[in-house]
Order: sequence, then structure tokens, then C-alpha cells
Amino acid sequence: MNFNAEEFKKNLSARLRRQYGKDISQANKHDLFDAVSASALELIMPNWMATRSEYEKKPTKQLYYLSAEFLMGRALSNNLINAGIKDAVEDVLKDMNIDFDMIEDEEPDAGLGNGGLGRLAACFLDSLATLDYPGHGYGIRYEYGMFEQRVENGYQVEYPDNWLAHRDPWEIKRSDLAVTVKFGGNIAYGKTPDGQPRFYVENAEEVTATPYDMPIIGYDTKTVNTLRLWQASSPNGFDLQLFNNMDYNRAVERQNSAENISRVLYPNDNGPSGKALRLKQQYFFSSASLQDLVRHYVADHGTDFSKFASLHVIQLNDTHPVVAIPELMRILMDDYNVGWDEAWDVVTHTFAYTNHTILAEALEKWPIQIFQGLLPRIYQIVEEINRRLVIDLRTKFPEDYYKHEHMAIIHNNMVYMAWMAIHACFSVNGVAELHTKLLKEVELKDWYEMYPHKFNNKTNGITQRRWLLSSNPELAKFITDRIGHGWEKELTKLKELEKYLDDDESLNELIRIKMENKQALADYLKHTQNEFLDPESIFDVQVKRLHEYKRQLLNILNVMYLYNKIVEDPSYNPPARTFIFGAKAASGYRRAKSIIKLINTVAERINNDRRVRGKLRVVFVENYRVSVAEKIFPAADVSEQISTAGLEASGTSNMKFMLNGALTLGTMDGANIEIFEEAGKENGFVFGLLTEEIKKMEAEHSYNPQKYLECNPGLAKVVEQLVDGTYDPTHQLFKELHDSLVYGVEGNRPDVYYVLADFDSYCEAREKIALAYADKKNWARMTLKNIANAGKFSSDRTIEDYVKDIWHLNKVVQK
Repeated sequence: MNFNAEEFKKNLSARLRRQYGKDISQANKHDLFDAVSASALELIMPNWMATRSEYEKKPTKQLYYLSAEFLMGRALSNNLINAGIKDAVEDVLKDMNIDFDMIEDEEPDAGLGNGGLGRLAACFLDSLATLDYPGHGYGIRYEYGMFEQRVENGYQVEYPDNWLAHRDPWEIKRSDLAVTVKFGGNIAYGKTPDGQPRFYVENAEEVTATPYDMPIIGYDTKTVNTLRLWQASSPNGFDLQLFNNMDYNRAVERQNSAENISRVLYPNDNGPSGKALRLKQQYFFSSASLQDLVRHYVADHGTDFSKFASLHVIQLNDTHPVVAIPELMRILMDDYNVGWDEAWDVVTHTFAYTNHTILAEALEKWPIQIFQGLLPRIYQIVEEINRRLVIDLRTKFPEDYYKHEHMAIIHNNMVYMAWMAIHACFSVNGVAELHTKLLKEVELKDWYEMYPHKFNNKTNGITQRRWLLSSNPELAKFITDRIGHGWEKELTKLKELEKYLDDDESLNELIRIKMENKQALADYLKHTQNEFLDPESIFDVQVKRLHEYKRQLLNILNVMYLYNKIVEDPSYNPPARTFIFGAKAASGYRRAKSIIKLINTVAERINNDRRVRGKLRVVFVENYRVSVAEKIFPAADVSEQISTAGLEASGTSNMKFMLNGALTLGTMDGANIEIFEEAGKENGFVFGLLTEEIKKMEAEHSYNPQKYLECNPGLAKVVEQLVDGTYDPTHQLFKELHDSLVYGVEGNRPDVYYVLADFDSYCEAREKIALAYADKKNWARMTLKNIANAGKFSSDRTIEDYVKDIWHLNKVVQK
């Protein structure tokens, strides 16, 4: 991209005048961030427009990635790096006495996602553009994201994440492309002019979906793809008559109801109204996206839909957008008079589905009462899809009545979205080798038996542009100095670093870089949370969504165990360790919130006990998000990947840690298995039961957590401390956590996630870490071995796998 410094300065000054009526000397930090971003977007815009034009010049198959989340993080640095102008922009700003880092810190994290599902979607978009594939995202423009997490008296407290308090300079509103999405109403029946039956919905609530476009800039290429996000509003939401009658709340009731759809990511769905809002969100963005695609297709090709599947592939990112399947049927049949068989042929050749979980609770299902009430016509279509599926089941498995019932999309008064996805999509993929194996052999065994040709594996990946080039520039320079450029787009080139495994100069340099990154994180946490971290200590890190199967509870119980051991045994003198946690718990997930309270309660006790000062420290990082992750991953020594074996689909934080030189402490679960295969188990720390061992215990009902408590008095003491007043004088705060381990709660057996069973093995692995860290040179060698073998885990490789096996896209390269 051509960059003219003087032109950029003029654009910057002009932007400040137009937007804020200020010159450079009067502008505050946010004004400057906005003006720099807007000026950069002007430079990017020609490539964005040219990419669109190139795709329209001659019809080409394009991918559309439908996802409830896109965890994009900050855009400024990433976009400037991918556009190849970051250094030039920094130089211009330096000449103007403007600190780029200060401007960058003004950008809020886009509140469009929460966990690995959303971050994966963001990485995929980056890779698609970088590899010159026509691939775009569709989602929701959440006004407040999920929530801003604050810790008050040790508890998670949710506040609005007002990331759009100012305008987002990286988005463009496209009011001209708004569509209408309908909810509720009643189904009416009529006939088309040629006498064919036609269904339509009357008296429905109408919601306007307005798109906002964000550029997705490829690295070292002219390709700029699009992330299109929908915002909800009411076309007639303000009732002036009611307002004039001083009935002010009712005057805006419809508008508020509509806007709630795009207000918050993952609203609490513990009650019927929350479930209804979640379903509304999913249908809202799925319907709007499909209307957008079909409208564009009809404008170019008319109403002959025989070419639709050859020009569109729609990837459903988990079950959230699966309602798109019956919605495309509705659009084709009701809006364009396409017959059922032809419409079903289009649907079954257009949609592909990614399964992200093994947990039954995450395989979405909706009560019929809610589904039918909100989406009457869609439910009618789902009923017909289900009727035809049941006929197929009876034909294929004539005597298997269990399959007839339990594989039906509608049963037990619920609509099973994953079943609909597997039945209708032409591809069903897992996201790690173990995950896909378990889907085929256990969780979705019946479906694999019915549709073996659909199932395939696509191990997840991350983009090295954000998670190394941008977030860890010193390590990036270390790599480039030794193997040259090229790894930024072909991560397997990192393998060349292995020739430096015995080079003392390189290992010392790696130690220095890690120490600088640890100091930077320590400085950040001192400034933001008044936490004091010792960079000389082992930074042992677990940052991810808070869920019981991810076993943050195992981690903190072990910290309590170490604390007791140091206090009780004067001869025990382990190396200094800092245990760093970062996680948000879903607003309605009570037990996960209790774990956060426990972590913070333990932290307060340990961090204020002089007996362990300089040996042990616990830190909970508030409001964990992408911009904080970019500081944590480069600083970590140990990567905690400790989920119960067989329950983590893949994980991507494990890949980010590996790429940044942290050693994995993990179970043989998800993508950990592939990480240990690539780097070698000797360059990480494996512990815990295997999936097969857990499955065997479950089949035999032989698991007894009491035996682990009896065999390890130290563990028994830690578990008892949850309720004996050590950490809570009321004895009640952590009683549910205690009981879930010892007795079982809510009808479940005790210790569902095998925390006690894996405890001793986990302790042994941590002791091995303490011993290994003492040899700094060998630790650096293990670190370099991990970095050198991280190539497989690039999202570029993942995308190429999707393209080859599922999407069948062609590169479109601008001249």
C-alpha cells in the first residue's frame, strides 16, 4: 500500500476539524485515536472497494461465516500491521509529538464476543483475507457486549460494557441495505397467481436489521473482506400519541423491545424471557444475513436458484445460527415460490456445521412453546423437516425405535438444533482430532452411523499476525533475525528455529525477551489493579472462560494446598510462583461465580501473609479480554490447560501460549494432545486421567472421590477448608463447591469433573515444573522447541483445510 506521510498528516488534521472542530493542539487522546483510525481507513478503503468489485466482476463462490460471536479485539494496530503501514504511521505521529501507544490504549475492545468460539471466528476472518479467499462474517452488533467484569469484595459484578460510547471509526453504517425480520404473529394461507399454495405470517412484530460493515484486512495483500454486523431497531417504535398522552414508557415500548435484541451478548437465559430473547437474537441475525445474501443473488441471477449453492457456502459456527436452515427454506418457498424439494436441495448443498462442544448442555435445544410462539412459520417448516427425517430413520433403522425417537429433531417437547444441523448440512466437523473421534464414537455415534460421509476434523488454529507479530514484537524480531520473513504467512517455517536449540546466545536472548514481557505485565497490573508481581517468579497462568469443566477449581485447590505446605513445613522451599487467573463467568452461572469468589478470597489471604511473601502470590485479572490477553500470553511461563479429559473440544489459548513460548501443563484433552505430539511430551507437563479411563469408570459407575480424600490428608484438609471457616467465617460461601466435590448436588454424582481424581497427578506435574524452571537454560530450550513446532496451529492451515475439504473456494487476487 502506498503511504504518503504529508497526505496522512493533512487527512488527520482535516478529520479533527470536521469531526470535533479542533486542531492537533486541542485534541484529546480519544479525538486523536478516532482521527488516526479514520485516516487509516481512508487509505484502506480503495482496496476494500476493489475487493468487492473483484468479487462482483465475475461470479465466484464465496464463504459466509455465521457466528453469534466475533471476538475481534482492538482494530488499530492489527489493521495497520496487516496493511503494512504501522511503522510509517508511528513515524508520522512521532514527528507530530503524538505517542502511538497512548492512542492505541484509547481504543476499547469491540464487545462482540466472549470466548474461544468468537476468537476463532476472528482468526478465521483474518486468515481468509490474508490467503485471498472470498470469505465474510455475519453476526450481531452488540451495543454492550457481554459485560464489563469488576471484582467487588471478591465477587464478580457485571457492568455494561459500553464499548460504543463513542462511535467506532472502523465501521460503516449501511442503512440502504436494512431488512425486516418478523417475530410472532399467525400463519395465513393463500395461493400464488399460478394457483400454488403459499404461506405467510400476519400480525407479526417487525424489527429492522441495519448492517454495519467492518473491513477485514489481509496481511501483505490487497484483499479486504467484510464483517457485516446487524443492529436491531423498530420501524415504528415511537408512539407519538402515547407520548403526548404522557404515557412515556409505553410510547417507546416497541422500540426498547426491538433494541433489546442487539443489546447484550448472551443474556441470562435461566428463565423463559431470557430464552426467548436468545432465540430472537439467533433468528434475527440469521434471517437478516440470509435475506441479504438472497437479495444480492436475485439481483444478479434472478429467481433461478439452481446456482445458489455453487456460489455460496454458509458455515454455521456452532448451533447458534442453525435456525438459518429453516429460514432459508422459508425465504425460498414463501418469498420466491420455490418448491420444497428444490429448496431442500439448495439448503443441503449450502450449509456446513462446526460442532464446538462435547457437553450436552451446550447442544442447544428450545422448548416448543417458546420456539413456536416466536417463530410460527419456522416451526411449521421444522416440523416438516422432522417428519421427513423420521421417515428416513424408519427406513434405515426399521426396528430401532430408540433412534426413531431420540434422533428426531422434535421430541420431549423440545427442538434439537444440533440434530437439525447434522441432518441438513453437507459437512459436520469437529475442531481437534480427539474431539472429532469422540463425536463419531460416542456423543454423535448414531448420527455418524447414519451420515458417515459428512463427518470430518478441522483442528483449530490462531492467527500469528495478532498473537505474535502484533502482541509480542520482540519475539517476532527474534524469529525474523534468525529465519527471515515468511513465517508471518507460513508458520511452519518456525521449524527452522530448531537449529538454535543449542545456541547459547539465542537462548539467552529468549530469556531476556520473556523477562521483559513479564515486567511489562507486572507494570500493567500495578497500574490497573495495584497488584505487585515479581517477574523473577514463575508466571503460571490460566486465562479462559470460567466453567467447571475447565477446572479453575482444581488450580485454586492446589494453590491452597501449596500454601498449607509452605506454612506447615519449614523445610519446603519451592521457587517463587505467581498464579494468574483471568475469566468471566456467565451472569447466570452461580457455581462459576463461586469459584471466582474463592480465587479472590484465597488471593487475599495468601497475598497478605508474610510467611509466604516472596514465594507465593495469586492474582485475578479483572475483565479479561483480547487487549489484556495480548499482554498475558507473551509473559506466561506456564500454560494451564487442565480441562477434564474428553470435555474440551479443542482450545485455542493453548496454541497462543505455545506460540509465545509458554510450556503446557495439561491433560490429554482437546488440542493439547496435538500440541504434545508436535513439541514432544518432554517439553511440557502432562497429567491426569485419560479419556478412556474416565469413560471406563463412568460405564462401571466405579468412581469414588472419598478414596482420594482418604489417601491424601493434605487434599482432605484443603477440601474441608472450603467449609471449616478458614476462608469464610459463615461456613456457607463455598459450601456448594464443597458439596459438589464430596456429596454431589442437584442430582449429580460427586465430583463430576474428576477434580479429586486428578489432584495428586496435578501436584506432581507442578513439582516437576518447579524443578525444571531452576535450570533456566534448559527451560529456554524447551520454550524454543515449543515455538519452533507451533506451525501446525496457524489458522491459515485450518482455513486451507476447510477450503480443500468443505468450502472449495478459489483465491481471488487483485492485480
